[in-house]
Amino acid sequence: MTTRIWIAASHDAVHRNGGWAFVRADAEPVGRAGGERRTTRARMALAGFLSALKDLPAGAPLAVVAARPDALVLHTLLKPPADPPTEDLDLRAVLAKALAGRPWTLAVGDPAAPTPTAFVAAWADTASEKAKM
Repeated sequence: MTTRIWIAASHDAVHRNGGWAFVRADAEPVGRAGGERRTTRARMALAGFLSALKDLPAGAPLAVVAARPDALVLHTLLKPPADPPTEDLDLRAVLAKALAGRPWTLAVGDPAAPTPTAFVAAWADTASEKAKM
């Protein structure tokens, strides 16, 4: 059975705080959110994805949905670009290990539509605001 995951990140460039959130449709729905100070949106997207994978069985197939900016970051894990990323190598290494041998797909979700993508986008914004405090 394929596990569906919706991921969103948020970033306040002025205050440099960010947040992430995910909802995972599994046997039981699971969701988490978090945030950091002095971060980037890309790092938050990667951190949210890593958190979503933490307690999944190895090899379980995934169907990931993320807002466009976050999907572009996650796409570099699915299909590495010609020029490898130079930032967030710590998260990328852990994610590469977690994704090794695991089939997964990635789709762009609309954070303005009434979908799980909208919910995780709002939750990521809240996590970003909490990180600012």
